This record gives sequence, structure tokens and C-alpha cells, in this order.
Amino acid sequence: MATANYPAGSRLLVAFAASLGELIQHPARPLLSGFGIALGVALGVAVHLINATAINEFSLSINAISGDADLVVRGPRIGFDESVFPMIAQLPGVAAVSPAVEVEAKLSGRAESIKVLGLDLLRAGAVQPALVADLDLSMTELFDPDAVFISPQAAEQLGLKPGDPLGLQIGVDEVRLRVAGLLGPGTLRQRAALMDIAGAQWRLDRVGTLNRIDIRAEGGTDLGRLRASIEALLPAGVQVVAPDEEVQRGATLSRAYRVNLNMLALVALFTGGFLVFSTQALAVLRRQQHLALLRVLGATPGELTRLLLLEGVAIGVVGAAAGLAIGYGFAVLALAKMGGDLGAGYFQGVVAQPEVDSLSFVIFFGLGVMAALVGAAVPAFGAAGTPPAQALKAGSHEAAAAGPAARWGGIALIFTGALFTLAPAMGRLPLSGYTAVALILLGAVWLTPELTRWFLARIPLPRWPGAQLAVAQLRGAPNLAGASVAGIVVSFSLMVAMAIMVWSFRESLDAWLTRVLPADVYVRAGYGDTAFFSPADQAKVAATPGVERVEFQRHLSVLLDPRHPPVGVIARAVDADRAQTVLPLLSKPLPVPVNATPVWISEAVADLYVVQPGGTFSLPLAGQQREVFVAGIWRDYVRTAGAVVIDRNTYAKLTGDALASDAALWLKPGTSLDPVAESLRSRIGNGIEIAEPRVIRARSLSVFDRTFAITYALEAVAVLIGLFGISVSFSAQAIARRAEFGMLRHVGMTRPEIGVMLGTEGALLGAFGVTVGLVLGFAVSLILIFVVNRQSFHWSMDLHVPWALLALLAIVLVATAGLTAAWSGRQALGEDALRAVREDW
Repeated sequence: MATANYPAGSRLLVAFAASLGELIQHPARPLLSGFGIALGVALGVAVHLINATAINEFSLSINAISGDADLVVRGPRIGFDESVFPMIAQLPGVAAVSPAVEVEAKLSGRAESIKVLGLDLLRAGAVQPALVADLDLSMTELFDPDAVFISPQAAEQLGLKPGDPLGLQIGVDEVRLRVAGLLGPGTLRQRAALMDIAGAQWRLDRVGTLNRIDIRAEGGTDLGRLRASIEALLPAGVQVVAPDEEVQRGATLSRAYRVNLNMLALVALFTGGFLVFSTQALAVLRRQQHLALLRVLGATPGELTRLLLLEGVAIGVVGAAAGLAIGYGFAVLALAKMGGDLGAGYFQGVVAQPEVDSLSFVIFFGLGVMAALVGAAVPAFGAAGTPPAQALKAGSHEAAAAGPAARWGGIALIFTGALFTLAPAMGRLPLSGYTAVALILLGAVWLTPELTRWFLARIPLPRWPGAQLAVAQLRGAPNLAGASVAGIVVSFSLMVAMAIMVWSFRESLDAWLTRVLPADVYVRAGYGDTAFFSPADQAKVAATPGVERVEFQRHLSVLLDPRHPPVGVIARAVDADRAQTVLPLLSKPLPVPVNATPVWISEAVADLYVVQPGGTFSLPLAGQQREVFVAGIWRDYVRTAGAVVIDRNTYAKLTGDALASDAALWLKPGTSLDPVAESLRSRIGNGIEIAEPRVIRARSLSVFDRTFAITYALEAVAVLIGLFGISVSFSAQAIARRAEFGMLRHVGMTRPEIGVMLGTEGALLGAFGVTVGLVLGFAVSLILIFVVNRQSFHWSMDLHVPWALLALLAIVLVATAGLTAAWSGRQALGEDALRAVREDW
């Protein structure tokens, strides 16, 4: 076909008018694409802002407490002997030292805690001047053992003002302190209180112990040598670190959780890019004759490609800009309602306004535009490569949807992805696992047209003529059918993968809770470092009427390596020969060598510290290194930093610590909980927490659901994008087949019959897409469960498939595909039949 050679400016004006006309006539479709991009960008921005704000606030809190310190001596939560302090103070090169008591104290009568920092207020001025700069009070009040100065955050969250009492639970008793004043804004950027160190040691039952020592070195001192000198004086379990190492250690605790949230946000952006692809494919098919006319007027394939890519960029720009605003708003709301950890429990008490990070905003904006650009690229290059004469004829939509041979490229991507599942974590992050998921998804999408062609060739022809026409149409246009199926496969497979992963985690957690909560009733002294049962309290609990048997546990933490967060130590009754009846061991316990001290470690300890059953390692207890034997590995879903279980009698002999944190009670037959709970409170006090296993399980699962709320939201997004993709794909087919519908009307088919034919096509493609998506989603879920989860959190889980939920979703998607296909033909069916046929001539 000959082409005219109009000036480039005229061609550009005509092309712009065509694009603008499409937008005005059908604004909903590009807006829908922009919504998909906006949602992906919003999730990414929100997660980044929340994480960055939480880490920044945590860092500021650590730096405020450390002040001008060059080094920090940090001990376990139960503290270390204060005799270390004068020895460090006398070392050469030490300019100033500031001893501190730092505890998480339970608020009396409340299920909350407050960080209490006890400082030597005279020495602190040389190391932590910002903490004491605003304390303009008399010496009597400064050193009053009952006086505390609280942060503005504590005053706001707890509703306190100067002069009000502040009740703390020490053991099971209440200690009442007095709020003497407020700290300056930004001094302690969390729910915290400051008091004199002597008063803190006395009133918090920490006499003779410290939790930290902040050290400022003299100018020109070699910090490496000073650090080595200090380390030589420290008891086991006490470490010397730099303040920035403390910040890094705290951030490490939540790093895997944050990375996983960021990856989920990128998944949303990925699906948004597919939505742009579907929408642009529709726009190209709707305007294929207009685009062909531009070619006749002299537009080059390059000019046409740039025009269509520019439309995709425009969608990306609008969507990404909206996503930045939505993401910021969501971050503000989430920080206020769920905290800086989105309910995961890593940064409790962190409440702050997120700060705009220009570089991050530019990156996420660019990612949004890039996703839209990539989504628009395939239809753009396909349209530009279609000859004008072919584009002006009916059936050209199949050629426009055709792509390169996919078989070997898709197989290569899937095979490479499978190899990545065997790779170890990169920097203790599951980057190889996520790479495997991305490659397998891309490979499956690449193979979808080939699989669709194979599927359509094997469908038996039904008897009803309309259904026969539906199958014949799909067989005649396998490329377009494959493009329609690809959107279903991507959205449904991601939905299936996340549903299986979350369900497996939830069911494994529920089964684990049932296993570790065998008693009838559990009694806890309270949350925090200051709540415990003394031996006298334990005797009262054991003698409570209706209690047949009781087992006490002691919970504390130790620092095995300054690069990692503290490891939990659980002292409880464990018989080495019957440990599998008490702990959820992953294998049979090993026989314990003579004179060895057996312990059972969680999966996180085994991974982080490279320790396996049958091996030994040093466990710091009561200031001494104890060589312990690993008798087995158990599953723990509570302590991501790891936990070590030791027999309580053995622990008491090694440490002399006879305190207990909680108790498991077995009641006598026929005894109900209410009278036992009443008797316990009358004997021990109202500060204790009493709960049945079912209540604890319900609370734990509620926390789980809150933590995974963003994952549930992402599943809903996947469903919506899948439905939108179906609608857009079948709209494209209906529009491109107007002439075909007109011919069918001429030969006697009624509109309802054509609608049923289209519905049959949609249901067939929907069923095939759901089937492929189910298989692909199951494969991806295995990677998420056994690779990503294992490398992220160092715990395993059992595979549980929510068959009922997946079946319901599959039925809904298939039905929706059929109904959407039939509905999408309404506009084409409403066209004048004769005019539709003439469009082909």
C-alpha cells in the first residue's frame, strides 16, 4: 500500500489527537492502569518510609542514651556485677565513664512497659550531656530515689504529668515512683523514664548490678587497644561495642521482615505493569486502523513506537505520582495505628511522622514509570511492526498479539530459577529465593502462549454450535488467547502462592502453640525485666488449692556475638531422655555424654551460629562461659534471634538464680479456672497474668493476622488486578472482532447466542489460566516456604494448602472470566451489524 509523506509536525499532531481522543472516549482503562502502578508504588513507598522512620527513631534513641560515648559496655538484661565499673574507669585513655541501669519495667496494673534508665547524674554530664541538660532542679530532687523524669512520649501515651504517681511492678509487688518532671523534646525518643542510678538500683531490685557502661575516650586514644583492654576485664556475656554497632544490631533484628515487605511491594508493582500491558494492548487493538492510517500518512514505525511508549510513560507518571502521595498517607496512618514495625513487635513505642526522602521518592517514581513503560513496550512494538494493509483488515489483532518463539526461552528461565533455589542467602537475606521466584514467573509467562496453543488444540469440540464457534475462534487466535491467559496466570499464581505461604505459617504456628502449651493454665509475672516470681511466690503458687502440678520457667537473654541480637535462654524442666515430649524437636534427641551440660537450640541459633546437634558451644551464664552440648534442635516461632533451652535445675546450679518468669499449672480433675485464678490473685497479687492455652493461642494468632495484614491486602490486590486483567483482555478481543460479530448476526445468530459464545471462550481461558496459575502458584509457594522463609527468619514450617479457599477463588475467577467476556461483547453487539462488516472492506 502506498503511503503519503506528510510533514512530521502534522503527523505528530494527528497522532496526539488520536491518543487524546482515546483517553477522552475511554478514560476508565488508562485510569485503571494508573491505579495498578499507583498501588505498587504506594506500597513500596509506605513500607520504605515506615521502615526508615522506625530505624531512624531507634538510632536516635540509641545515640541519645550513648551520648558522646566512644564505646559501650553492654551486658545481659539481668545485668552484670558493678565491680567492673571502677576497673574500667582507671584504664589509661579513659576520659569519662557513665554507669547505667537500663531495664524494661512493667507498668503496674497495665499490660505495657516503660524503659527506665538509671544514670549517675553527676558523671552523665560528661558523656550524655543532652540527657541531663534540661534537668534544672534542686539536688534533693535530682537524687530522690522515688523521682523519675519521663519523656514527652511517655507523658502523652500514659497520660502523666509532673507530680503524678508512676507505678512499676517489681517481682509481683508494686513500687510507686513520682513524676518529677519531663525530659526535653527529642531527648529520649520513646516511652522512657530517667532516674538516679542509686534509686534505680534500689527501687528496681538491681542493687550491685549494671546493664551498661558508656565510655568516652581521651583525645588521640587508640580505640582498638582501649577496646581490647576493656574486653580483658569483662565477665562472660558482657561485650564492648561501638554505639553504631548497637544501632546496626537492633536494625538487624527486623531486617529480614523489612526486606520481605519491600519484595511484596515490588510484586504489587510487577502486577501493575501487567495491567498496563493489558490496557495498552486493548488501546492498540481499538485503534489499529487509526494507527495504520498514520502509517499511510507517512509515520515511520519508530514514530509510532515512540507515540505508544509515550502513552505508557504518561500512565506511569500519573500513577507513580499518585502512588507517592498515597504511600506517604498510608505511612502516616500505619505509624500512628500499628507502630514502626507494622505490628511485628520489633520497635515498640516508636511513633513519629515519616520524613520525605527525596532520593527514595525518585527511585520509586522511576520504578513506577519503568513498570508502565515495560508493560507498554510489547503492544507498541507489535503495532509498529504490523504492515498498514494488514492492520486495516479484520483478524489483524491476532498478528499484533503474536510474539517470538517462547518455548526454549521460557524453559531456560524456569530452569535458571530452579537453580537459584539451591543458592544460599546473600548477606543473610533471601535474595536468591526472590530471584528464583521472579525468573520462574517470567518463564511461565513466556511459555503461556505455547501452553495455550497446546491446550486449545486438544479441546474436544462440543455439540452446541455456539460452543463449537467459541473453540474454533480460540484455536484460530492462540496468540491473543495466550496474552489473555498470561494476566490470569500471573495474578492467580501470586495469589495462590501467598495464600499457601500464609496459611502454612498460620497452621504451623497454631500446631506449635498447641504443642508448647500442654498445661491447663499459664501464669506470668508480667512483661518486662522487672516482673518475676521469687522462691516464696513460687511456693504460694504451688500451694494454691486446685493445683495438682506446677512447672516454673525462667526467661532471660544473653549476648553470644555483638554482631547479632541477644539470644533468649529458657530454663525449664527438661529430661534429656524425654526431651521430645516437652519440646517440638525436629529430630530425635541425641544421647548426652557423661558430665556434659545438655541444651536444645532453636533453628535460628543453629543457622546464625553454625551449631549442629552433637556439637558444643560456649554459653555465658552468671558471668562465666559454660561449655554446653547441643542435644537437639527445636522449632521456635517467637524468638527470631534464637533461643536456647536448658534444664531449670541445671541452670539454678550453674547460676544460683532461683527466680521464675512464668508457671504452667495442671489443675486437679474437676477443678475450674475461676476459683484457682481468684485464689492466685489473693495469694500473689493482681499484677500477674492468668490465661488458658486457648486464650494464648487466640492472642498469638491475632498478632499473626495483624502482622500479616499487609500480605492479606496484597492478596486482595492480586485478585482485583486479575479481575481487571480479565476484563481488559476480553474487551480487547470483543472490540477487535466487531466485524466477526456482524457477520454472525447476518447469518442468523442472536445477540444472546453470541454472548453465550463469548462467555464460553472466557470460561475456557479462565479455567486454563486458573489451572496453570494453581500449579505455578504452588511451585512459588514452595520457594517462599522452604527457601525465602527459611533464609529470612531461620525457622521451618509445614506445608498446608487451603484447598477450600483456593477452590472458591478459582470458581470465582472462572465465572468472572465467563461473565466478563460476555459483558465485554455488549458494546460490540450493539454496533450496527452492516457497519461492522463494512469495516473489513
